[in-house]
Amino acid sequence: MKALSVDHLLGIKQLTEADVQLIFETADHFKEVINRPIKKVPSLRDITIANLFFENSTRTKLSFELAEKRLSADILNFSAAQSSVKKGETLVDTVNNILAMKVDIVVMRHPNPGAAQFLSKRVKACIINAGDGTHEHPSQALLDAYSLREKMGDLRGKKVAIVGDIRHSRVALSNIFALKLLGAEVKLCAPKSLLPKYSSALDVSVETDLMKTLKWCDAANMLRVQNERMDVSYFPTTREYALQYGLTMDKLKQLRKDIIILHPGPINRGVEVTTEVADSEYAIILDQVENGVAIRMAIIYLLASKLNNNIT
Repeated sequence: MKALSVDHLLGIKQLTEADVQLIFETADHFKEVINRPIKKVPSLRDITIANLFFENSTRTKLSFELAEKRLSADILNFSAAQSSVKKGETLVDTVNNILAMKVDIVVMRHPNPGAAQFLSKRVKACIINAGDGTHEHPSQALLDAYSLREKMGDLRGKKVAIVGDIRHSRVALSNIFALKLLGAEVKLCAPKSLLPKYSSALDVSVETDLMKTLKWCDAANMLRVQNERMDVSYFPTTREYALQYGLTMDKLKQLRKDIIILHPGPINRGVEVTTEVADSEYAIILDQVENGVAIRMAIIYLLASKLNNNIT
């Protein structure tokens, strides 16, 4: 059986193209499984997984949980709000106490960039990064790229735009790494205030005009404005942002070509996309949600296989 080159999923940057293709091939199999009448396989019945979410999450948490259940793993769910972290316990102590219960894999979302990497060097368990601050969100990037591959075939040479609040987005950075690894061309589009300072080091093109970007691209990933991460105002008003960077059917019709619209969620309808666009045939937002379960099943299965070569 083919194996991943990594023991943890900390970020896209650590993966090879062969790793990504293996995850996609495995997800193809699991997508067929989750569309059967009986959606469960006994693959991980001897594996225990702890979901540690130190930040709020709906889609990612539910998607990982469902993926784990579909693989028949035992699951522990941890919420920081009801934990000893509130009493001053360190992250390492918290995780080590959980691992003492014989946990094999930890899926963690944390507000601090690098938290998953930090933990992987200090505890004896496989770590899956479910988002660390504004750094990376590897499983989201993998499901986005997988969803595009499903619609467009090989991504080599395809043009993908990432539009919106790139400065505060962990999804954007992981998407850039994944898309470039698979040979796609990437363009960032946002007001200058929402572009990251390091964009020149990412080997991507940058544009502040949305219509120019839409005319260039084959697909556009529309990112949410992350007001919760903003300590100052990065644009005059939400209405002005929506007028300049919000995607409407009028703008799509001006293109005279079809492009694919993605969104990692949650959607601010009427800000980054209108309801009409979000619910249109251009959008593959619900495909992304379905594919998220298959991709996360693939990630968990492949990493668990490295823990236990007897997994079947």
